[in-house]
Amino acid sequence: MRSGPMPMLQLAALVYSLLPARTQYDSCKSLVNTDDAGPSWEFYACQPRPVPMKRYLRVKVEPAGVTCGDPPERFCALGNPYMCFSECDASNRDLAHPPKLMFDQESSGPVTYWQSVTWSKYPEPLLANITLSWNKSIQLTENIVITFEAGRPTTMILEKSLNYGRTWQPYQYYAEDCMEAFRMEAKNVRDLSPVTALQIICTEDYSKWVGFENEKNLHFEVKERFAIFAGSLLQNMEALYKRMDINKGLRDFFTFTDLRIRLIKPATGGTFVQRKYLNKYFYAISNVEVVGRCKCNMHANSCHFKEGNLVCECEHNTTGQDCGKCRKNYKAKSWRPGSYSPYPMGTANSCVAASSTYGNCECYGHSNRCSYIDYLKIVTCVSCKHNTRGQHCQHCRLGYYRNASAELDDENVCIECNCNQLGSRHDRCNETGYCECKAGAMSPKCEDCKPGYYWRLGCFPNICDNELLMCQNGGTCHQNQRCTCPKGYSGVLCEAGNCDLESGNCNAASTSLLGPWAVLVSALTLLLACE
Repeated sequence: MRSGPMPMLQLAALVYSLLPARTQYDSCKSLVNTDDAGPSWEFYACQPRPVPMKRYLRVKVEPAGVTCGDPPERFCALGNPYMCFSECDASNRDLAHPPKLMFDQESSGPVTYWQSVTWSKYPEPLLANITLSWNKSIQLTENIVITFEAGRPTTMILEKSLNYGRTWQPYQYYAEDCMEAFRMEAKNVRDLSPVTALQIICTEDYSKWVGFENEKNLHFEVKERFAIFAGSLLQNMEALYKRMDINKGLRDFFTFTDLRIRLIKPATGGTFVQRKYLNKYFYAISNVEVVGRCKCNMHANSCHFKEGNLVCECEHNTTGQDCGKCRKNYKAKSWRPGSYSPYPMGTANSCVAASSTYGNCECYGHSNRCSYIDYLKIVTCVSCKHNTRGQHCQHCRLGYYRNASAELDDENVCIECNCNQLGSRHDRCNETGYCECKAGAMSPKCEDCKPGYYWRLGCFPNICDNELLMCQNGGTCHQNQRCTCPKGYSGVLCEAGNCDLESGNCNAASTSLLGPWAVLVSALTLLLACE
C-alpha cells in the first residue's frame, strides 16, 4: 500500500464526505468523484446566508441642518412639555446625536439615537430624508424594523431604489389617517392575496399614538408577504420558491440597492400641535434593522466585504458584483440566473465554455447557437439578440449604435439611434449616435434647426429675419416664416407697393427694386421644401 501524504483530491473528497447534509441553497456544488481526468462536480443553485445588513451601509440625512445640535437645542418630552431635560449639542460628544447612532451595536448603557431638530418652524413641515445605500443589490429575508425613541411618526413613507438611487419607488406608506395623508384606503398585509401580494399599501398600524413607552417599532412586513405563498408559519417554502422562479416581479419586490425613510410629520401625541410647546415635536431613531442577503442570482453562497463594497464570490463560471454575467470564454449560451427548482437543490444554469459547442464560438452572451459555414470555413453565431449582429454578435444592427459605457457582453451594448424622422435622412446613425441630417437640421438626433432655418415638420430656410432678409416698408417678421405687411404693400418681404398713397389709386404696377429678389427667395423656399 502506498504511504505518504494523502493526495489532494482524495483529501477534498474526504472533507466533502464529512460535511453535514446541505440545507436550502447553501452550497453551490458537491464533489462527485475523482479520476485521471480530474474532479467531477455536481452543481446546484445557491445563495448567501442572511446577515444583518446595517454594518455594510452608508447613511445620508437630508436636508442639511436637520440633525440637531448646531446650534445646541433643548428638547421636551412629548407626553409632558414641562419635562425639558434633554439637550442636543453637536460639539459635545456626550450630547450629540449623529446619524451613525442609528446603526451602532448597543449592549448595555443608555440608548443611543439620531435626533432631528425640533419643529420650531411650524406650520412649515418638519421633513427629513434618511437614505441607506449599499452599492449592491440586496434581497430581504426578514422584516425591516425601525425603532423610534420619541414616538413613531404620524406620517412617513418607506421607499426603495433598484438602480443605486437614480430613481425611487414607494415600498409602503404609514399614516395616522391614510385617507387624509395619501388619499389611500388603510390596509395591512393580511388583507392581501396571491394576486395582490405586490400591492403598495398604506397602513395605520404603526402611526397611531399608544403612549411614549409603548410600541416604539415600525415594521415593513417581509415575512407576512412570504406567508401569502408559504403559509402562516412559512412551512411551505417550496410554494414560495416556485412563485419566485416564475415571477421576476416577486423577486424584484424584495430586492433593492438603496432604502429611503421619508419622515413627513413627527408624532404629536394623538392631539393637535400645541404651538406653545414646539420643542416636544421631533424625530429620534435608535435602530434600523435590515436583514437580508447579497443578491448573487443564485450563483454564489458567500458574499464578502472588499474595499468598502459587498461582492459575491461567484461560482458556475459567472462573474460580476451580482454574478450577473458569464466569465470570458464561458459564453457559449446566454447567461441565466440560477433556478429554485427542483426544490430543494435548484438548477445552477452554469455558464458553458465556448469550446463545448464549437471551437472559437464567442457570441458575448447574445446568442446560444453557432453554425459552421463550410464554404467560408468559419463558425458564426446564429440569431444574435439584444440588437446585435455579426459573426460574433460584436456589431450593432442598423438603427443602433455601440454603448461606449457598456462591455461587449452587456445586454444594453447597443442603443437605438432614435433619429428624428422629419429632420434626418434615415433611421441610421454613426458609431457615436449622430444621425445624418437633412439640409438645415442639426443636433445628434436631427431635431433642431441651424441658424437661418425654422422648424415646421422639418427645417426650412427663414423667409425673413432681422438681419439679412428684412421685411420692407414697415413690415414685421412673424416667426421667421412670413412678413406681416402694412396696408398698401404685399410680397414675400412686403417689397411690392400696390397703392399710390397720394392719389389713392391702387394698381399692380408700383413695384420696388426688391421684386425680383423676393421672387427668387420664394422659388428657393419651395424648392427646398420639396427636397
